[in-house]
Amino acid sequence: MTTGDSTDRSVVIWVSEGTWRAAVDAALSLAPVAARFTLLHVSAAAADAAHGAYAGLLGRRGHDPGERLDALEASSAAALLDAAEARLGRPCERREIHDQAERAVVAAAAEADLLIVARDGDRSRLGPKSLGHATRFVVDHAACPVLLVWPEPAPGVGTMPPPPHHRHRPGR
Repeated sequence: MTTGDSTDRSVVIWVSEGTWRAAVDAALSLAPVAARFTLLHVSAAAADAAHGAYAGLLGRRGHDPGERLDALEASSAAALLDAAEARLGRPCERREIHDQAERAVVAAAAEADLLIVARDGDRSRLGPKSLGHATRFVVDHAACPVLLVWPEPAPGVGTMPPPPHHRHRPGR
């Protein structure tokens, strides 16, 4: 984190279904108490695809299913942010972004002092597959320090993938 007192610190917590509790808990236990917290939720563009598919069905009558998906998505995001804010138990900013998750998170955290992210891939063993595509992108591209947490207790060291097999070549 940058220098200065802890009231100047900005912490972004990426909240997503299934892993948000661990990210909020990490903020509560590891971030400065007086930090400014932002809860960030990114909705995928699933409704955009439904709008496009419906528009392609020329001559069809009825309601665009994308409108219903938009409403469900907004309701789900609001409920998730409500739950995360209640667990955080302190004032915070809430941001809901409708975009490609990995780029939206990197952009939203560009000026932050810390970004807290939970693993979202294969959580049964240690290794790179414990990160989903979007989370891997965020970890690789974030312009601030990233705190990467396990949503549940981490698997044992024995679950680590074996080292790559390298053939020994004489003279090398």
